[in-house]
Amino acid sequence: MTQQDEIAPEFQNYMSTLSVILEKMRIKGWDSEFKWTSDGFTIGTGKYYQPDELKIIKVFRFEGESDPADNSILYIIEGNDGLIGYSLDMYGAYSNHEDEEGYNEFIRKIPVADRDDQLIIE
Repeated sequence: MTQQDEIAPEFQNYMSTLSVILEKMRIKGWDSEFKWTSDGFTIGTGKYYQPDELKIIKVFRFEGESDPADNSILYIIEGNDGLIGYSLDMYGAYSNHEDEEGYNEFIRKIPVADRDDQLIIE
């Protein structure tokens, strides 16, 4: 199975870059960024989500052509209140979170419920 095979059909062929996916999410109103804090994920509204209040509904990995610093992972996440947003992380030797170990531990606790068929973006 290739990486392209793992991508939902509606994202294939035209969802090849991180910026394209984020723009499609913005158009759908799914542009809330879940930011990691020691209290949990927040989108800046004062509410903090715990892993049992979230589901990862899609994961995309991006690799730079020549620079390992370009490696990133995009988690599309749904809250138990219906909010759909994302968390973006660098992976490999680099990180964009102050407490990368805490972030990694938190994200691993979020259940994965891959729902390709519900992520149709036209």
